[in-house]
Amino acid sequence: MTVTEKIDAKLVKELREKSGAPMGDCLKALQEAKGDMEAAFVVLRKRGVASAQKKASRSTNEGAVGHYIHAGGKIGVLLELNCESDFVARTPDFQELLKNIAMHIAASDPRYIKPEDVTAADMEREKEIYRAQAAATGKPAPVIEKIVEGKMAKFYEEVCLLEQPFIKDQAVTIKELIAHKVGKLGENITVRRFARFKVGAADWTVAQTKAVEAGAE
Repeated sequence: MTVTEKIDAKLVKELREKSGAPMGDCLKALQEAKGDMEAAFVVLRKRGVASAQKKASRSTNEGAVGHYIHAGGKIGVLLELNCESDFVARTPDFQELLKNIAMHIAASDPRYIKPEDVTAADMEREKEIYRAQAAATGKPAPVIEKIVEGKMAKFYEEVCLLEQPFIKDQAVTIKELIAHKVGKLGENITVRRFARFKVGAADWTVAQTKAVEAGAE
């Protein structure tokens, strides 16, 4: 039996209540800590996830717009990263995060910021494809839905910025990279929108949160 299989759901829930971090992050921390609750909490603290979760509801009306130009001017990214104060926006840590995320977008070409931003049409299209693929194997309906669920998690990782592994450290997602800075700087930090352009491409990527689409400020 693997370490992943040994992690009890009650343990994950207990760490979730203690840290305020998402269930997925708690499971990963417990796996890394081989089921040790205190060690797992330290893992979450180091990544800043627990702290970031508590600050997630705070308004982020300050920040900065950064850019990254790659491959001799062939790919360009504009990114708006928000925080709570102009003071934090001007810190080297925030500016470093801004540059790293813009660089990541240039390399990975995400289509959305987070899973909640994926359009209903795109989501249903992917689900139907995965259902058809799974159904072709002759598996029963409950198993097919489990397969679809797993495939959608992989889909989000591929197309959503916050779910993607950071290009400089594949063990850390962009969400966790941001969470670490939240823990260090003490303010909520959010990606508001970005645009990615590539010379010669038929189109370009423009992504923003649903709050921005709705006209929220």
